[in-house]
Amino acid sequence: MCFREPDAARSLIITALKSALTVAGHRASSTVGAATLQAFRPEPARVYQMDRPSQPALSRAFAFQSPGFAEAPSAIPAEEWSKTIDEGAEAHPLGAACAQLHENYIVAQTAKGIVIVDQHAAHERLVYERLKRQMAETGIRAQALLIPEIVDLSPTDAARILDAAPALARVGLTIEPFGGNAVAIRETPAVLGPVNGAALLRDILDELTDSGDSQLLQAKIDAILSRMACHGSVRSGRQMRAEEMNALLREMEATPLSGQCNHGRPTYVELSLNDIERLFGRR
Repeated sequence: MCFREPDAARSLIITALKSALTVAGHRASSTVGAATLQAFRPEPARVYQMDRPSQPALSRAFAFQSPGFAEAPSAIPAEEWSKTIDEGAEAHPLGAACAQLHENYIVAQTAKGIVIVDQHAAHERLVYERLKRQMAETGIRAQALLIPEIVDLSPTDAARILDAAPALARVGLTIEPFGGNAVAIRETPAVLGPVNGAALLRDILDELTDSGDSQLLQAKIDAILSRMACHGSVRSGRQMRAEEMNALLREMEATPLSGQCNHGRPTYVELSLNDIERLFGRR
């Protein structure tokens, strides 16, 4: 079947899809929560004596359940968490942060259950959306480096990155030739904060190599912004304060498409209280 005006039909479909995604806001796919539940389900109990926990294991388990365990460095102090709950953060879709696990996962309590957030993936998406918004509205603000960062490249990479210099300047990254195969980074996007310029350039070079000459300029710029966002995001392994975690949750709620990172992976999973109770055989 052919359309009389194929371009108009294509535009209508794209607009409808974008509208549906925007309305969905920060929501993650419900299939992620289902997969999480399946991973949590305990194995059938066995009764062999050798499978019974040892006394040291039991002692550690009891220690973890003691009142002092809540004061571990990764948990938010009780008074701070209580204050957050009192201020109504729990009523927000992504709830109130109550702990950080393995310096990468934020655990938040909601009115209906819990949410586990991948802090790096979530913040990477937020930075990407900020960069796109800045570019569309006022242009991406750049910050000048006090001392330009000099990066040595291969002849091929140097030629490729300098060819892309006008496009990179549009996204707040200013580079210049510095003799031989070296380039000087003079400005970087302000939203990224301090960055490793050499690592950023090599990531962009990987993107330019992958896309080749087939992609349109705007598609290349979007892909470059996605690479940049990774360098400006909260890293895995960084401890976060309670106010930082809650600020991240609130920004996720206000940012369209924040339920997925730039690479399509979920930024958080949600478990309802009913689901948790089923895991423990309460329902």
